[in-house]
Amino acid sequence: MADERPDWARRMVEERAARDWSQADAVRAMMARLPEDQVVGEQDLLRQWKRWEAGDAQPLKYRSVIARVFGTTTGAFFPQSSRRDGRAEVLQVSGMDTVDIIARLRASDVDAATLDALRITADRLCCEYAYMPADQLLIEGRAWLGRVAGLQHQRVSLAQHREIIALAGKLSLLVGCVEYDSGRPRDAEATRQAALMLGSESGEISVQGWAHEMRAWFALTRGDYRGVIAASEAGIAIAPNESVAAQLHAQAAKAWARLGDRAQTEVALDKGRLLLERLPYPEDIENHFVVDPAKYDFYRMDALRKVGENRLAEQLAVEVIRASTDFDGVERSPMRIAEARITLGVVAAREGDLDTALAYGEQALAGPRRSLPSLAMVSADLGQVLQSRYQHADEARDFIAHLRELRGAQ
Repeated sequence: MADERPDWARRMVEERAARDWSQADAVRAMMARLPEDQVVGEQDLLRQWKRWEAGDAQPLKYRSVIARVFGTTTGAFFPQSSRRDGRAEVLQVSGMDTVDIIARLRASDVDAATLDALRITADRLCCEYAYMPADQLLIEGRAWLGRVAGLQHQRVSLAQHREIIALAGKLSLLVGCVEYDSGRPRDAEATRQAALMLGSESGEISVQGWAHEMRAWFALTRGDYRGVIAASEAGIAIAPNESVAAQLHAQAAKAWARLGDRAQTEVALDKGRLLLERLPYPEDIENHFVVDPAKYDFYRMDALRKVGENRLAEQLAVEVIRASTDFDGVERSPMRIAEARITLGVVAAREGDLDTALAYGEQALAGPRRSLPSLAMVSADLGQVLQSRYQHADEARDFIAHLRELRGAQ
């Protein structure tokens, strides 16, 4: 029979099992993290825990504590729905579709409605990053960047000029990300630097923070782990209370994990978690430049895979795939899912299941929407396990050859 419990109840069981905890163990871990003003007996809490896992009651006032017990954010464990239809919103807010916006721009009619439509259009493109084919998104992103950049030379107010510069910065971030995904690192770096300049000129600290996050991401995929940490620190210094800082902490955690420093990995992850807990739940979790709380599980999955925590990494990979897939089976975040499948493949390979490891690996590499540098970096973990444990198997050698082709395509 299908499991009809809420996702959070099912996850409580899975997280506990991944740690080999009994329900009593989980309750004791929870009690150690309860605020001083929440005094409750162990047996009373154990009875409630059993009801929560069964899905018979909701842990309303204990949600943040439960998330903390399992090292994640409240928003990831108990997600809210905040998806929006970007194209419909452009029309609803401004009364204009794409053709109308372009006509306004050509007529040099830059009023508040036009700027609203441009802002929402930019947000829509940032939401489509997760699944739109890279070549298509690159063409559309560059076209809108050109249109926005052209407005700088028109007669506009100081406030309008600042917003135009900020929009150009946001679109530059998007274009730079897609360029890097597509194996164009030099173009991506030039675009990233332009975004940083535009963010500084407009005073948009979020744009500046994301430009530093891109620098950290580029360094991570090149294997420059100290460079990742330096870029992360620079971005956090500029935008310490923006959601991008959580992603910068996560990039630092990935770097520390690859340097073999487990303690610093945990510190960086916890800093990101604490920041996300303080921030309000985002209005649009589909936007690539908004750190939704569920993405925190994606960060932890990578770090835990690198430090060899197989069961926890596997459990998080399953959760990432589930959270990134609609009820009808449509993959909303194929790039996250691809990396989660690589993680499942690494765990299977470490546990001696070559067939399952290769199946997950090939499935990950076959995805239609890919970030070549990130996928090559993560899949190298699977290649290393296959090389060390299954080097005499023809299937393993074929997959390793496939990985070399992927790296050569960058």
